[in-house]
Amino acid sequence: LIGLTVPWILVFAVAIRLDPYENGEPRRMGTHMQIAVGDQNLPDCNFKTMAGVPCPSCGMTTSFSLLVHADVWNSLKANFAGTGLATFGMLFIPWAFASAFFGRFVFVRSLELVVFWLAAVFLAILFGRWVVVIVLEFLT
Repeated sequence: LIGLTVPWILVFAVAIRLDPYENGEPRRMGTHMQIAVGDQNLPDCNFKTMAGVPCPSCGMTTSFSLLVHADVWNSLKANFAGTGLATFGMLFIPWAFASAFFGRFVFVRSLELVVFWLAAVFLAILFGRWVVVIVLEFLT
């Protein structure tokens, strides 16, 4: 469990370092392009570039960054599935430490069942939001 917290901590460390604002206005997406890999920054979403519409996770990095900068409303507007995932991560870290400390899963009887339902709910929210975004893209 402690090992599973490391990726979450790294994600939040990156989100804190990113600037989710452009000229004082909150971004909706594209914040990930500030992340450098080697000597180049990450590109725009390939799915969006090729398909012309945002992918299901477009705005997720922006959402995480806005949330860790305490801008909950704009985090929800960027990608509310990302806000939910980030909130889960913020709760998971102390839960994992508490479970490791006590030597058992705290508040959980069946980890497999909890993971299944969390994944199902997250995917339903992620793709449900995506359908709405696609419909709105074509209506405007």
